[in-house]
Amino acid sequence: MSANRAEALQTNARLIEAFLEMMAVERAAAANTLKNYGRDLERFSVFVLKGGETLETAGADDIAAWLEALERQGLSAATAALKTTALRQFYQFLYTEGYRADNPTAAIERPKTRRALPKILTREEVASLFEAAEAVEGPRGLRLVAMLEILYAGGLRVSELVGLPLAAMRKGERLLIIRGKGDKERLAPLTERAVSAVEAYVDVRSDFLEEGASSPWLFPSRGKTGHITTARFAQMLKDLAAAAGVAPSKVSPHVLRHAFATHLLDGGADLRSVQQMLGHADITTTQIYTHVAQDRLRDLVMTKHPLARKRGGK
Repeated sequence: MSANRAEALQTNARLIEAFLEMMAVERAAAANTLKNYGRDLERFSVFVLKGGETLETAGADDIAAWLEALERQGLSAATAALKTTALRQFYQFLYTEGYRADNPTAAIERPKTRRALPKILTREEVASLFEAAEAVEGPRGLRLVAMLEILYAGGLRVSELVGLPLAAMRKGERLLIIRGKGDKERLAPLTERAVSAVEAYVDVRSDFLEEGASSPWLFPSRGKTGHITTARFAQMLKDLAAAAGVAPSKVSPHVLRHAFATHLLDGGADLRSVQQMLGHADITTTQIYTHVAQDRLRDLVMTKHPLARKRGGK
């Protein structure tokens, strides 16, 4: 490796490190986001160095060439969009901090993607899950009902659910303090049913601990994490779905989160409130649920409206 190339690699690495530090400190980016951004920028750094450029001198043509090369390797539009976002953020940082006099990504269009609509469960299917959970006897049944109630009543991410500290739930209160992505806090309102279910579970919570042991987690486990893992809870839901007569392939913690949002919007909730409860930073992420609701309304009109039935019968 030539001295110039080695120096360019070191300079690129320093710029990437400075950018990731800014994302972590100022924007509270999640660890996984930082890892993905760092990996993409390192690969782009290697690509432009082969063409005799550095991250400071690369232009829009270099960025377009890299994305085209990835596309030839079978990169999907959705993945390309994520990599473009990483480059946009990085070059905006270089421009703002004075490392560059321009932002070359300004001329790059974000790859157009069609976002898949989330899987949903009907209200009847959700009710069947609750009935099956309530039929499970003993402490395990009380724990399952409590987790299901919190997940569906509060729209939590599964990682937020299993990682709930015991202190997040105060006796008699109908709000949970959730620490979500980027270490941001939000409040999740709970139904009276959910509060009652959690209180019933807390009375038997010690059954899931070693005798005399304590735990900071609401849903403790004797495993390494100290609490139920996301994988274990996902399997619990699959088993519950089978018992409820609902296809297990349709059920996951994230699908219940989708059901929470969709059913709220169906019931007349406004989009901003649902966004806050889900903990979405951008309302466009939440808007996908309006499409689900619209599709269901359209199907309802086409199948139940008398004129629609008349035309279909011709």
